[in-house]
Amino acid sequence: MFVERVGLAVYIQSLKHAKQLRRFGNVHYVSSKQKYVVIYINLDQLEATKERLNSLHFVKRVEPSKRPEVQTEYQNAKPDKAKQYDYKMGL
Repeated sequence: MFVERVGLAVYIQSLKHAKQLRRFGNVHYVSSKQKYVVIYINLDQLEATKERLNSLHFVKRVEPSKRPEVQTEYQNAKPDKAKQYDYKMGL
């Protein structure tokens, strides 16, 4: 039902080209100071889209998101004592 998606940080030379990146995926954020655009694309289209973006004359570099590689399950996490407190004890 859900399609896996990945974010791409596309560094561009000028912000006037940011609008043209909408045809490659969903534009999520445009940084005016650092001149990059974050777009989201489907995971199965990642390699083809990266090649097409790198071939554009106004693109400096394209970096995929590192979030799928980051581990989100922690084994030695200590339980929060505030969540263990039983609030129904006084009733």
